[in-house]
Amino acid sequence: MKLRENTFLRAIRAGQQQVGLWISLSNAYAAEAVAPAGYDWALLDMEHSPNELASLLGQLQAFAATDTTAIVRPDWNDAVKVKRLLDLGVPGLLFPMVESVEEAQDAVAACRYPPHGVRGVAGTTRANGFGRIKDYYSEVEKQTAILIQLETVQAVENALAYGEVDGVDGIFFGPADIGASMGHVGQPMHPEVWQLIRPAARALMSRGMPVGTLVSDPAFAAELLNEGFSFVACGSDAGLLAKGADNLLGQVKSALK
Repeated sequence: MKLRENTFLRAIRAGQQQVGLWISLSNAYAAEAVAPAGYDWALLDMEHSPNELASLLGQLQAFAATDTTAIVRPDWNDAVKVKRLLDLGVPGLLFPMVESVEEAQDAVAACRYPPHGVRGVAGTTRANGFGRIKDYYSEVEKQTAILIQLETVQAVENALAYGEVDGVDGIFFGPADIGASMGHVGQPMHPEVWQLIRPAARALMSRGMPVGTLVSDPAFAAELLNEGFSFVACGSDAGLLAKGADNLLGQVKSALK
C-alpha cells in the first residue's frame, strides 16, 4: 500500500479553487449524509463543536470513502493533540488563533518527525494503514496540509510574516474573530472586516501563498474564490439543518388557512 495523495493540497498549490463545507454536528451519521455531496474539502471542527477523538474517527471514515478532503481544526495548537490526530490519519490541520510566527513554527513542528519537528513515532496506526503503508514515514509530511488561522487585527496586519514560515501551506482568515477584535462581535460580514482582510489576502496571493476563509453567503464565497482565494467554506452542516428546518416549517405554516 502507498500513502493516499492529498488532492486538496495538490489543488491549492496549483491555484485551483476549492469549495468547502464546515462540519460541526460532530456525528458520523450526519457526516455520512453530507460527505457524498462533492465538496472539495470539509472542515471537521474541534474548537467550537463537541468533537472528541472517538467522534472524529467516524467522521473521517465517512469522508474517506469520497473525494472530499477532511481537514481537522483542533481546539488548540497543542502538539499532543496534533500527534493523536495525525495518528488517526488526518490529512490536514487548521490551527486556530495563531498569534505569532513562533506559534506558526510550533504548529509545523508538531506535524514533523524529528529532526525537523517533535511528532512522536507510532508503529501501527490508522494513518499508516496499521503498518501496511510502506512509504508512510517518507511521504506523510509531503501529504499533510498545514493551515494557519489568523483571527485578530494584529495577526492580519502581520499576515506576510506568517506566510513566510517554512511548512505553512495556507493562511486562513477567521472573519468572526477578526470582527470581534475590531469591535464588531457577531458581524463577520461587516465592511470594515473585509476592508482589513482583502488587502492582506491579496498580498499573500501575490507571493504565491494560498488563502482561505469561511463565509455563510454562497454568492460572497464565489466572489472571494473568483478574486483568487484558494479555499473557501460556504456554509456549515449545522447551518444547513437549522435553516432547512426553519424554511420547511415556514412553508407549511404560510400555506395554512
